[in-house]
Amino acid sequence: MNDDKKIILELIDVHKTFPFDRDSIEVLKGVDLMVESAQTIAITGVSGSGKSTLLHIIGTLERPTKGKVKIDSKDIADMKEEELSVLRNRYIGFVFQFYHLLPELDALENTMLPCMIGRRDPKKIRKEAEQILERVGLSHRLFHKVGELSGGEQQRVAIARALVNDPKILLADEPTGCLDTMTGEEIMELLLSLNREKGITIVLATHNIRLSKKMERQMELIDGVLKEI
Repeated sequence: MNDDKKIILELIDVHKTFPFDRDSIEVLKGVDLMVESAQTIAITGVSGSGKSTLLHIIGTLERPTKGKVKIDSKDIADMKEEELSVLRNRYIGFVFQFYHLLPELDALENTMLPCMIGRRDPKKIRKEAEQILERVGLSHRLFHKVGELSGGEQQRVAIARALVNDPKILLADEPTGCLDTMTGEEIMELLLSLNREKGITIVLATHNIRLSKKMERQMELIDGVLKEI
């Protein structure tokens, strides 16, 4: 680790077990991870290895069964649900494989959602949403509904939504999985350019080894344990 950089994310012996019928399934079996600010990390692994579960725990959407998760030196185990909601809204951006956009809203409205949930000033929200949509190349599609956008455009809206609150950590779960090769490359280059420009820490889960090699660090989730490649 670079002594000049701040540790923004730390996982210590993280386990996650899910109940299954009368038994249980242990998906994560002692994950350790230390991430510096502005790093880019790819997490690979076979389908069902627990990549999405790990991202959900990092993003405070799920709590670990055992172990510690620290974000900006804060142990999330000590935080109440309301505090976690504020942390997620202000500190973490999520980009999912299937976009999770609201079809009844246009691109601008979908992008504004996290700020509206955070009860920020509507005029300021709109201006910031327009600026980030322009940055991801969608200034000409602000008022198009989700159904009028291509897959690549929908993913760009999802990225804009994730970035509109200026998060310190961006979590991306198979962000190119539903896209063709060329569009997937464009999305990856967009994420990396945002990392360079804004210093956003990116943790990316992907099956695509070629894309993972574009990231600063590559890790693999094997039998519930995270290993550096």
